[in-house]
Amino acid sequence: MEIQYVIINFLILAAILVIAGRKTVKRIFGGRLERINRELDEAEATEKMPLPEFKAPEAEEDSFTLPKEIEDEKLLAEKKLQAIRLFGERECREIHRLMIDKTKKELMESFRETVSGLLTTEPYYSKIRAKEEETVDRILSEITLTAGDMAYLKRHDVLYVTLMSAFPLDKKLVEKVDKATTELLATVNGKTSLWVKEDPSFIAGLRLRIGDTVYDGTVSEELYHFERRLNREPLLSDNAVKEITDDFLKTAANFEPAINKYQLGRVLTISDGICWMDGLADIMYGEVIEFECGDRGMVLDIQPDKIGCVIFGNFENIESGSKVRRVGRIASVPVGDSLLGRVIDPRGNPVDGNGYLEIQGKRPIEVSAPAILDRAPVNSPLFTGIKAIDAMVPIGKGQRELIIGDRQTGKTAIAIDTILNQKGKNTVCVYVAIGQKESLISEIRETLEKHDAMDYTVIVSAPASESAALQYMAPFSGTAVAEHFMYEGRDVLIVYDDLSKHAVAYRELSLLLHRPSGREAYPGDIFYLHSRLLERSAHLSDKLGGGSITALPIIETLAGDISAYIPTNVISITDGQIFLDSELFNEGQRPAVNVGLSVSRVGGSAQSKLMKQVAASLRTKLAQYRELQDFTQFGTDIDEVTRRTLDSGKKLTSTLKQGRYAPLDNWKQALILFAVSENLTGDNDLEDNTYQNGLFSFFENEKTELASLLKSGQKMSDETKDKVREAIVEYTAGV
Repeated sequence: MEIQYVIINFLILAAILVIAGRKTVKRIFGGRLERINRELDEAEATEKMPLPEFKAPEAEEDSFTLPKEIEDEKLLAEKKLQAIRLFGERECREIHRLMIDKTKKELMESFRETVSGLLTTEPYYSKIRAKEEETVDRILSEITLTAGDMAYLKRHDVLYVTLMSAFPLDKKLVEKVDKATTELLATVNGKTSLWVKEDPSFIAGLRLRIGDTVYDGTVSEELYHFERRLNREPLLSDNAVKEITDDFLKTAANFEPAINKYQLGRVLTISDGICWMDGLADIMYGEVIEFECGDRGMVLDIQPDKIGCVIFGNFENIESGSKVRRVGRIASVPVGDSLLGRVIDPRGNPVDGNGYLEIQGKRPIEVSAPAILDRAPVNSPLFTGIKAIDAMVPIGKGQRELIIGDRQTGKTAIAIDTILNQKGKNTVCVYVAIGQKESLISEIRETLEKHDAMDYTVIVSAPASESAALQYMAPFSGTAVAEHFMYEGRDVLIVYDDLSKHAVAYRELSLLLHRPSGREAYPGDIFYLHSRLLERSAHLSDKLGGGSITALPIIETLAGDISAYIPTNVISITDGQIFLDSELFNEGQRPAVNVGLSVSRVGGSAQSKLMKQVAASLRTKLAQYRELQDFTQFGTDIDEVTRRTLDSGKKLTSTLKQGRYAPLDNWKQALILFAVSENLTGDNDLEDNTYQNGLFSFFENEKTELASLLKSGQKMSDETKDKVREAIVEYTAGV
């Protein structure tokens, strides 16, 4: 699909550019396709694989037709397979993305040349010059003093005003601007210093800058907004792109640009992904800024004389002294059903190679958590499909349950199994990977696809190779995606894997921003960082739709130390924790849930009545078994009662073992736990799943009425309990 998009996009864009300038088409596409043919020929010689010849389409005088061979789907499929063999599937996706970006860039260059040539010739030139006074009047009707301008005037008494245009301005217009700005500043006892400049790159129109604020009515500003709009288009439909280009050419020809208002600042220093700027006095924390080179960043530090921001991605193209532009919005991420099944980065860009992502809406990555009165009690279970958790550490919808333990103890496995268990339960899942290996993220995605779980899952990927800024953004972006579904009245499960690496990324950013460090070099607001993140998980009241976000943050400990700084913070924020013990893991207990240190503050409110009835005494029995096991491990003489208790505890421990990617329905968990707690399993080995799988099949096939009663999740009556016992004994006897 990727390579055919490349070819289709080339042809579509070539057709579009034919409208704007046929010579440009031939220059752009002829040279590029010649290079592609040359590279494919070299690869063919290396791999000894014959490739069908691909000829560049030539721009004809009156028509533009697709080459016949491109219309042959079979040949197109062969080209795709050969390209994948030569470069690999992932490389083909990256090549496709780069080619699309390059095509859009060349399209913009072509348009700039076309529009510039169009508007500097008659009759457009005369029309433009005739509208200069109208444009000045429109700008002067909008000028105001901002809070930043007022603060600057208090320190310097003079505010600089710059009037720029593409052509020399009439002296009367300059005097008109000077008079209006002088009168504006006279109201606050300030003075102005007017500068008049010419800049042919504007193509046409005027731009007035008062302090940091710019009132822009130039064609170059219209081209800037056109390019942003173009970059949001998939370029898979010639009609969509043709509509955009036609609209712009019409606007440019009539030259009726809107007066765009924004603020400009200046880069002071740039290093290690951190940029310090001056100007932009009215900017807010978390707001997005854009550099001259097109890269973007987010404000994370505001000081009296300078502003600090983190840069998304590469910062090598940003230079000291260059201009920086205020975008005018808080950092946001795309939201909506179109994200389901996709892998995105923290900025919302797709990184799975599956093509264009339709943007249905955007949501700020940081918003206030729901108020207390907007929340409802957590009383509906969210089943993980894991016996040890659903029975003893139940999780409710809207709860925040921490998964904590040393590395390689199965923390991620629990989260993935929980996602798999949401299939068919109308629950959206968001998996946020922070600082993980790309290979692990790819493996998780493949696992979810294999079990058909990507249909209701969004993966937000910020691997270890990404900058600390994107790793910092990742959980907030994932929460924004989840909140969209929650406020639509849907249930959401979000996994933060893991917040230990998130804290490290924030520590790195804070130290680079010269913030004072505290315990273990973490900044003092590290607690607030995670609290404002996790507080956004909630169960909304019915008035707000009744949606919920259930959070499973993951924290990695060192040598089981849960009293360290970050684990202590997150434990105090969450509603309980599932502690995974490395000793239990090494003993073969999977999942290695330490029942003694694990707790859910929601408790039985998040359990079905059936599970609550069955699992009431499990924690006590396990604790008794562990204690007797410690006392008797060196003893030889054990009385019969103690031996029976140990045997029962061993069976229960074996029953709680569960393989990966094998979540169980809640009624099945309750059935096997009931069988073990009532000592109805006989001498059967419960180490593997042979006995329990057979028991489940027996109930589903031969005891359908009892199975239906158990599936309802209701508490068993004494009569039902007797029938279930008889059925289990019947099955055990037949094994």
